[in-house]
Amino acid sequence: MGEHNISSMHDLQQSQQFMHALLNDLTALERMIESGRIETGVRRIGAEQEMFLVDAGMRPASVAPQVLDALNEPRLTTEIGRFNLEANLSPQLFAGGCLRAMEQELIELVALARRGAAMQQADIVLTGILPTIRQSDLAIENLSPGPRYEELNQVLQRLRGNHFNLHIKGLDELQLTHDNVLLEACCTSFQVHLQVGPSEFAQLYNLAQVITAPVLAAAANAPLLMGHRLWHETRIPLFQNAVDERSDARQLRSHPPRVSFGESWVKDSVLEIFREEIARFRVVLTKHIEEDALAVLASGTLPELTALRLHNGTVWRWNRPCYGVAGGIAHLRIENRVIPAGPSIIDEMANAVFFLGLMTALPEEYGDVTRRLSFDEAKENFFAAARHGLKAQLNWIGGQSRPAANLILEHLLPLARAGLKSVNIPSADIDRYLGVLEERVIRDQNGAQWTLRSLSALGQQGTREQRLAAITSAMVRNQRNDKPVCEWELAQLDGALKWKHNYQTVGQFMSTDLFTVRPDDLVDLAACVMDWRHVRHVPVEDDEGRLVGLVSHRELLKLVAQGTARNAQVTVSEVMKPQPFTVTPQTATLDAIAIMRQQGIGCLPVVENGKLVGLITAHDFLRLSAEILEAELKS
Repeated sequence: MGEHNISSMHDLQQSQQFMHALLNDLTALERMIESGRIETGVRRIGAEQEMFLVDAGMRPASVAPQVLDALNEPRLTTEIGRFNLEANLSPQLFAGGCLRAMEQELIELVALARRGAAMQQADIVLTGILPTIRQSDLAIENLSPGPRYEELNQVLQRLRGNHFNLHIKGLDELQLTHDNVLLEACCTSFQVHLQVGPSEFAQLYNLAQVITAPVLAAAANAPLLMGHRLWHETRIPLFQNAVDERSDARQLRSHPPRVSFGESWVKDSVLEIFREEIARFRVVLTKHIEEDALAVLASGTLPELTALRLHNGTVWRWNRPCYGVAGGIAHLRIENRVIPAGPSIIDEMANAVFFLGLMTALPEEYGDVTRRLSFDEAKENFFAAARHGLKAQLNWIGGQSRPAANLILEHLLPLARAGLKSVNIPSADIDRYLGVLEERVIRDQNGAQWTLRSLSALGQQGTREQRLAAITSAMVRNQRNDKPVCEWELAQLDGALKWKHNYQTVGQFMSTDLFTVRPDDLVDLAACVMDWRHVRHVPVEDDEGRLVGLVSHRELLKLVAQGTARNAQVTVSEVMKPQPFTVTPQTATLDAIAIMRQQGIGCLPVVENGKLVGLITAHDFLRLSAEILEAELKS
C-alpha cells in the first residue's frame, strides 16, 4: 500500500531535508544488514489485489471513494483511478495451509468489494486492462482524491516537460498523447510478496528475474487497450509509458525509465538496487520525515525507513525490493508486480503459486543463475513473454531456445511442485493450484488468448463497443463462479447486456473505420470514396488530423446539376461544408438525435481533443432503432 500522507510542497529546503533523510535511511539499512538486524531464515508470503469498478454497461464506474466510505474496511484502499480499488492481504508463513488461507481471504475481500460496489450500482472486474476503457475515462476528474496522486501527477508532468506519449504495436497499432498520469489507471495486477533474508537476496532476486518470463507467459491477461489488439500483456509497455517522466533529452541519453525490468544482475546486496534508484531517479514525492533513522538504530530500536520506502514506491521495477517492519522485526521482500489481475481468483492463485514454487525449488536446481544465463537473455525473455504469452520462444538455461508452453509443462511445473513440497504445502493444495495452471497451458488458453479468441469469434456483430462490453460481461459472470479461464466458453453478444446500456452515448456506436479526404484533394476522390464505401458523407481533415469540413452526396449532386465538367479539377475545399456541427464520444445519444433534427443534417462528425475520432449518421440511428425494436420484441 502506498504512502498517502504526502506533502504538496516542493521548496528547496524540504527537498534537501528529504534527501538527507533518504541517505540516512540507506546508511541505516546497510548497518542493519551488517549487524544482523534483518530477519533471516523465515519465509512469509503476501499479496495485493487491484481491481476495476464497472457500471451496468461494463464501463468504468468512478465510485471508489463512495465504496470505501460505505465499507470502512482497512484492507481495502484507493488506487490511482476513481474506478480502481486495491485489497491488501494479510501476511502468511509460507508453509502448510498458507495458500488456502490466502485464497479464502482473497475471496472474502473481492466479495466485500463487490457488495460495496453493488451499493453504487456497480460491479467488480479482475482483469489486467479493462477492455471497455476509453481515453476519455482518463480525464483528471477521475484521479483519486488525495495528495499522493495529485502530487505524483503534477511532478511527473513537470519533469516530463510535455504530454505522455504512447505508441504500442501488436496485431493492431495504438498511438496517442495524454495529458496526465491516469494511463496508469488502465493497469491492474495481483502483486505477490515473498520474504527473503539479506544474505540470500541477490541470488533470489536474480532468480525472480529469470522466472518472471515463463510466469508471465502463462498468466498474460491484457491483450486489448481501447479496442486495439496489442501485446498479450499490454500492461508492460503501457505502465512504462504511463509514469515515464523522462524528458526528450534524457530519453536520447537512454536514461532508464522508472518502470523497468532492470539493467543488470544484482551482485551482492539489495543495497545495490536502492543506491541505483537514488542515483538515477529524482525524488518525486516528499513528506516531512520526523524519524532520524541512524539515531533510532543507535537507540536499539528499528527504524521505519520512511523516506527510503516512499522513494522506492515511486520506482516501479517489475520485481521490486521492499523493506518493512512487522511485529517489531525488520524484513526484506521481493515483490513480483508482473502477474495481472484475473482472469479469476483461482487463476491468480495458480500464477502466484507457480512463482512461489519456482522461487523455492530453483536455488538448489540452478545455483547462481547469472553464470548460466546472461542478463540480456533474461530481459529478452521477459519482453517476448509480454508480447506473445504462451506463444513466446524463450532462451533458457543451458543455451536452449524453447517454446514457453513446452518449458512450463516439461521442466518448470515439476520443479515448482517439488519446491512447494519442500515447505510442506499439502499435496491437495499443490494439485489444486498447479493443476489449474497446467490445464491452462495444455489447453492453450490463458486470459489473453480467451479475450482475443472471443473478439475474433464475435466478428462484426454489433459495434466495437458492444463487443468489448460483451467480453467484459462474460469476465464478470465467470469470475463470480470462480471458474478457471481454461474452462471459459467464448464471449457472446446476444444477451450479454441490455440494449439500453449499449447506446447511451455516441461513442458506444459511432463508426470509427473512417475514410477521409484533404481540402486540396480533387472532389473526384471524395465521389469515388462514397461510391466504393457506400457512404453519403466523407469528413475532410488537415495533415494534423483536425476536422476542417464535411463533403456530402448533396454537394456532389449539385455539381452534377450545375454541369460542372470532370476536367474542371474542382477541389474538396470548394464543395465541403466548413466547420460542421460536431459532437464528442460522451455526447448523449438523445442529444445527438436532437441536434441532427434541429439542424436538418444527416451526419455528425465525432471529435475528441480536437481530432476526428468517429462519425454517426442517420443510417446509424435507423440501425439502432431496428436493434432496439428487435431486443424489445425478444424480451
